[in-house]
Amino acid sequence: MTDFTAARLNMVESQVRPNGITDRRIIAAIESVPRENYVPESRRPLAYMDEDVTLDASDRSAGRRALIEVMAFARMLQQAAIKPTDKVLVVGAETGYGAAVISQIADKVVALECDAGLFALAKANLAGRANVTLVQGPLAAGVAADQPYNVILLEGRAEEVPQALIDQLADDGRLVAVVGERETSQACVYSRAGASVAVRQAFDASVTALPGMKKLKPAFVF
Repeated sequence: MTDFTAARLNMVESQVRPNGITDRRIIAAIESVPRENYVPESRRPLAYMDEDVTLDASDRSAGRRALIEVMAFARMLQQAAIKPTDKVLVVGAETGYGAAVISQIADKVVALECDAGLFALAKANLAGRANVTLVQGPLAAGVAADQPYNVILLEGRAEEVPQALIDQLADDGRLVAVVGERETSQACVYSRAGASVAVRQAFDASVTALPGMKKLKPAFVF
């Protein structure tokens, strides 16, 4: 039988701390959330491996869904520089793991999920977390009703970040996402200052793609 508590602490020591995670709030939050409760029972032994964990989405037409690896997730949180007073939008909440972690370091979390089956699991997993609001809808649209957000974090790869999400950033807000068309792409930080948005590349990451985040192709002109 797997000792999940020991596995979680070992994950923090081997995957989180060695990768430049210096914010003690992030480390403490990851240590406190039982990741094995957010993956299918058959895959619980893989919950603390250094890899994405495939989930059982109800709508397979949108492609594979997975809980992204902790190392990439923790590094994205570090780049997001979440303050205790921040409101955070989590795009691609899946079973709620990321929202559960972020709820411990932010004032309010809005978690957006498009898949009905994953949404139901997230609803059960996040029950009792008073500062988390779970919303079902298309990921690329964000949640305009609760904008603006101090931080927006995409839990998966996007070929490009939809403009609708960038528009929902508050002044001085940060959006963190893995962006690119290839499996290994760049984690990028989008920072808003007034009407201007700057982008910088932070690190390479290989995470599962989110549905509805395809790069828009230019229309063919005869």
